[in-house]
Amino acid sequence: MKHILMLATGGTIASKESGRGLSPAITSEEILSYVPSLGSLCRVEAVQLMNLDSTNVGPAHWLEMAGAIRERYDRYDGFVITHGTDTMAYTAAALSYLIQASPKPIVITGSQKSICLHDTDARMNLYNSFLYAADDDSHDVSLVFDGKVILGTRARKERTKSYNAFSSVDYPEIGVIRDGKLIRYLAPKQYMDGAKPTFYDKLEERVLLLTLIPGMGAEGLRRLRDSYQAVILQSFGVGGLPGGESGPLAQAIGEWLDAGRTIVMMTQVPYEGSDMAVYQVGQQVKEKFQLLEAYNMTLEGATAKLMWVLGQTQSPEGVRALFYRPVCHDLIC
Repeated sequence: MKHILMLATGGTIASKESGRGLSPAITSEEILSYVPSLGSLCRVEAVQLMNLDSTNVGPAHWLEMAGAIRERYDRYDGFVITHGTDTMAYTAAALSYLIQASPKPIVITGSQKSICLHDTDARMNLYNSFLYAADDDSHDVSLVFDGKVILGTRARKERTKSYNAFSSVDYPEIGVIRDGKLIRYLAPKQYMDGAKPTFYDKLEERVLLLTLIPGMGAEGLRRLRDSYQAVILQSFGVGGLPGGESGPLAQAIGEWLDAGRTIVMMTQVPYEGSDMAVYQVGQQVKEKFQLLEAYNMTLEGATAKLMWVLGQTQSPEGVRALFYRPVCHDLIC
């Protein structure tokens, strides 16, 4: 029987009413007590890493999660992380970069309602996560929610209240879990016996997201340059910059690059990605500045990857090479 470790981090799944709104308060052992049937799937242990609303989870916590798994990796057959839904997709993406090529599954799950409520989705999500983690063909980082199994680099929260909160963006789901059975849509990756993952322990937190709106000026971008190492510019459609290669925004981009900063262009549109070569307002800007382009990466994936890349190197050539190196099907272009 597989030996699976649950790492509890808080979130709605662990929340109780505090008198001033829901707040994580349920322990890892209490969470497990609500789903005694897990014992039929695997041997289960639990560790309480933190108990946070996921709004408060950030890069330092991702490193803590990755470090906790690294310390225990050889003692367990897989890992399930319980987590709040609000930043779950960011954590799934970040762990995909911090723990690469893992022959053991690392599954992230949570719920839209607390596990202590009668009509919660938490118990089913938790059961399905352990079912997937205990399967012989499960590997790498994934998110299990509402019966879906989604690659960690492709998950996005698209609904704030519904149980089917997460979708796989521009990539097929790994599979679904129905009536206690795992149905795979994708052939599992094969690992050699004794294979080990590659762990990373550095992230660059100084990454800014700036979403363009019609009529937006360049002064804000200029003012933020000294506070950040990189910026992700979310533009319109398949990708373009208002004013083109000679407008105020382009001038501000040039100043960022002259200061040794990194700029990634991506679309605001949730699906189908960017292609800055299509329109003049995108093609000329990309060619002039040799900008990085996220193509069909998710926002969560592009953000986490940029933090990871800059944690490894800050040379322009190294950043470009590492950003465009596919990890867990995060980038198809």
